[in-house]
Amino acid sequence: MEIDVFTLFPEWFEWFRQQRHVRTVLAAGGRLECVNYRDHTPLGGGQVDDTPFGGGAGMVLRVDVVDAALRARYGIDPVELRDRRRVIALTPGGRLLDDSVVDELAAEESLTLLCGRYEGFDERVLEHLASERLSIGRYVLAGGELAAMVVCDAILRKLPGALGHDDSALEESFSPALAGAPEYPHYTRPSDYRGWPVPEVLLSGHHANIRHWRLEQSRSRAEAQARERQNRRPAAEPGPLP
Repeated sequence: MEIDVFTLFPEWFEWFRQQRHVRTVLAAGGRLECVNYRDHTPLGGGQVDDTPFGGGAGMVLRVDVVDAALRARYGIDPVELRDRRRVIALTPGGRLLDDSVVDELAAEESLTLLCGRYEGFDERVLEHLASERLSIGRYVLAGGELAAMVVCDAILRKLPGALGHDDSALEESFSPALAGAPEYPHYTRPSDYRGWPVPEVLLSGHHANIRHWRLEQSRSRAEAQARERQNRRPAAEPGPLP
């Protein structure tokens, strides 16, 4: 797996590279590299952003800056690059990241992640330079760097050997092994603490019963989440904007 992250803050990823599972993947031949937009901007003084046409607060990451950075990295027209590798813009309005998307991305040989900043990207970046848009949730961050780390973390831990045991990532929250449900509860020693005992079935040594209990707990959590979402749903959808 080779991942390139385009960002204004490449130094942020030095901490991320030191995480154990990331180091394991990199030591096994994986690659995680950062490209600084400022290193390739065609504008003077390291400028990368500008005020939005039509007015409004904030600054917008320029399309010519992103184009120049992609062209410098890959040596081809970024419009053509989309046919060769997935170029993913991290933006709140993109496709929501979930376990199935992570599995899909983990199967790729290479990925490019574009981190926005300020008020985000000039829309032409999303329309013409990115092959797709991805969101880690329906909220806004100051920039795409933390989102990029989330995406990279979710992908890299899926790779063989990253967690030390290939079974570690098979049966966990939202995985196919649990039919997309949250993972079941885990307990360890002491078996009784302050009057809070571990469920007896987990101490029984009866593997079939333990397996049944875990699946039931997983399903119960999924049902509870569904009820919570239903309770949060507004009584009526808002009408169109005037």
